[in-house]
Amino acid sequence: MGPYVPVNKFSTNGREPSDYDNQAMMIPDQIDDMGEKRILVEQDFAVVEVEPKDEESCAAERLHHLTKIVTQFQDHLRERASNHLGYPGNHNCSHYLALSTLLQFNINNAGDPFKESDHGLHSKKFEVGVLDWFAQLWGIDKDEYWGYVTNGGTEGNLHGILMGRELLPNGILYTSQESHYSMFKIARMYRMDCGTIASLATGEMDCNDLRDKLLINKDRPAIINVTIGTTFKGAVDNLDLVVQTLIDCGFSDNQFYIHCDAAISGFVVPFLKQKFTFKKPIGSVSISGHKFLGCPMPCGVLITRRRYIDLISRNIEYIASFDTTIAGSRNGHSPVFMWYVLNLKGWRGLEQDVQKCLRNARYLRHRLKKAGISSMLNEMSITVVFERPPDNEFVRHWQLQCLENMAHVVVMPHVTVEMLERFLSDLIRKRNTWYGKVQPPCLAEDIGICNCACPVHACKCKN
Repeated sequence: MGPYVPVNKFSTNGREPSDYDNQAMMIPDQIDDMGEKRILVEQDFAVVEVEPKDEESCAAERLHHLTKIVTQFQDHLRERASNHLGYPGNHNCSHYLALSTLLQFNINNAGDPFKESDHGLHSKKFEVGVLDWFAQLWGIDKDEYWGYVTNGGTEGNLHGILMGRELLPNGILYTSQESHYSMFKIARMYRMDCGTIASLATGEMDCNDLRDKLLINKDRPAIINVTIGTTFKGAVDNLDLVVQTLIDCGFSDNQFYIHCDAAISGFVVPFLKQKFTFKKPIGSVSISGHKFLGCPMPCGVLITRRRYIDLISRNIEYIASFDTTIAGSRNGHSPVFMWYVLNLKGWRGLEQDVQKCLRNARYLRHRLKKAGISSMLNEMSITVVFERPPDNEFVRHWQLQCLENMAHVVVMPHVTVEMLERFLSDLIRKRNTWYGKVQPPCLAEDIGICNCACPVHACKCKN
């Protein structure tokens, strides 16, 4: 079995792809008669960039050279997107080309989105429009919420947990072992005590373990991260059970703060069962805009209760605004892109996208099960977990995310049945070669006995 090769493989300048790190980097190479030469390395190709001595005489040549490189890179991205299954990003982005003329402006939304600033090149009216849309989605009135468009889910989590810490300075952060890695980074950054809660086989927070840890630390407030779509298994923590557990342990409303990390499933769950809303005792919600919505740059939204924001708000005279956000300068393009797609698709269009993704996820799960492959699909999830392919080239080709014995496919709006058919055909055909006389791994502990198709548990589930 030969390695997968991109359609447009760039020159590697005499080096093999294995010589390069997967991260993009600048490597100093050599100085020649033309000037300084550098190599831009990205996974399995390298781009030679030359700095000519005579800028004016080489301007046309330089432009031609750069255009060629960008065109090749575009072809590379197109090929990669056609096999992109493992990471939660929607690659149906062509409709955003209508906004390309905005790239000629440097748009900066520095400061509070609800406060005009002296800097005229901002998109805060679009930003507030986006925030109003999400406030309505999550059941909080305009005069009761505050929020902003972030640079991604992690920034939303940073702000949400900061609110909890400012309200409850002595609080302990509780988050499940299936939480996004940013939660544990936030605990280190804020120097907070962090209690890691066990999870069920589904990936959902184990509220029995939460209860045990709350009772041990009953003298300290609780700051709890509830995940709406865990990173690997797509599980939705039971918010109602978390709240009931807090009440049962004797925590009053002023002794706990709940942040909801809805980066992955924040668009899916509201169209099925609204399980997280500000009608319940939560303090903040964050979501990603580049995942299900498919914004072409990382972005997100953070919504919290307006009465909390005074805890961190500071007036900054020279920007004529309040410092209420994590970042200072903020991307002014992303609010326009989010506003555009929310209005272009509308509620009905987004609901159709959700239903299509759920339908395709169920189809993938059905086909895997029929092929005798251990797999799991949670309720209200578009993430299908299955046995990890033992072939790194296969994993790289389909860009699967892997964890221990598991891999997953996130069925985003760009994932079609045709793409899934190509993937399944490739997987089933190569799987016969991988295993032969060797048995596939048992995933009973990872995804539950009845989702495991190993010889031992497959028989038990049939019985």
